[in-house]
Amino acid sequence: MGDKNGKLRIGWFSFTCCEDSTIIFTELLNTRWKNWKNQLEFVHAKVLKKSPDAIPEMDIAFVEGAITGDGQEQKLKNIRQKAKYLVAIGSCAVIGSPSNQRNFFNRSQLEEISPILARFKYKEKVLKLSDVVKVDEVVPGCPMNEQIFLQIMDKYLNTLTR
Repeated sequence: MGDKNGKLRIGWFSFTCCEDSTIIFTELLNTRWKNWKNQLEFVHAKVLKKSPDAIPEMDIAFVEGAITGDGQEQKLKNIRQKAKYLVAIGSCAVIGSPSNQRNFFNRSQLEEISPILARFKYKEKVLKLSDVVKVDEVVPGCPMNEQIFLQIMDKYLNTLTR
């Protein structure tokens, strides 16, 4: 695992959510960057830099948010194809909530929002990541649980030193 320079190639992706885990991640970079800068290569992270539209090959894809449309579903499948490991980040990615609130609407509420669903090409139901692709690790919480994220990051960083 890792690129020719011995760095983990990682991507950070965000779908339907409040992006609170992305904020936590950027805060972690503020405190951990000195240790991580020689171990990580960000191949896709729009929150940090201009990223290519095409999904690159990577070691780990960190994916935040739930899937609400066919386009998102296809992009997630593409990310899964390009990543050796996929980590679901935050409650919406792991269990679908709270982004999936409309999954529990009654008939009247669903009729009321149906024009919006059609207009924006949303799926009938909001999906957690594991409804669509294989997920290798999960970081629960809203926002994500920092300690679990750091344990997972350390686990994969330790693979570089073996």
